[in-house]
Amino acid sequence: MTSSPSGEQTGEQTGERTGERIVSLDHLWATWRSQYVNEAVSAGHSPTGGPDHGSLFERILRSSAPDGSTHIVRRGPTCFVLLNRFPYTSGHLMVLPNRAVPDLGDLTGAEHEELWSTVRDAVGALRRAFDCDAVNVGLNLGRAAGGSQSDHLHVHCVPRWEGDANFMTVAAGTRVLPVSLDEAWERLRAAWPTPPGPDGTPG
Repeated sequence: MTSSPSGEQTGEQTGERTGERIVSLDHLWATWRSQYVNEAVSAGHSPTGGPDHGSLFERILRSSAPDGSTHIVRRGPTCFVLLNRFPYTSGHLMVLPNRAVPDLGDLTGAEHEELWSTVRDAVGALRRAFDCDAVNVGLNLGRAAGGSQSDHLHVHCVPRWEGDANFMTVAAGTRVLPVSLDEAWERLRAAWPTPPGPDGTPG
């Protein structure tokens, strides 16, 4: 972090060497993202296992807010589907077990079976809802692997299109998301193999 002549803090530029060429990377300080976490925990923490206790994703799942506000796409007996609040592309979602476990080996047999069957359904729903050319599916187990919420494993499902690394991404390091979270939620709910009930539970 450096200071400008006016005293304002700015992000330093760093470089990555690509062959003989240095590619400069700008750091954009997106501190507004903390609002997402603050909203999820604004009611405080309960040491007794109440609705405000547990991982970030458990608190979202147990929130009294409607699924349309939290962007929970699907609820199942042991797993649920949640739109990523800060998506890589429009429709980027996560499939998670209802309870916070950090590793695949910590899942029960029922959780394991539902997790991967829900991933399969999620990929199908993404293809129908967004007419995408491909889908990235993956997960980061542990903080060193890149997991920002490593206490609660989650499988990312990211729709992709030919040429989606466009001018804004390459030249400006910026993602353009043409579909809002609310619209993405509605599309995925409508495209899910078995339509969910009004409260998000399987139909």
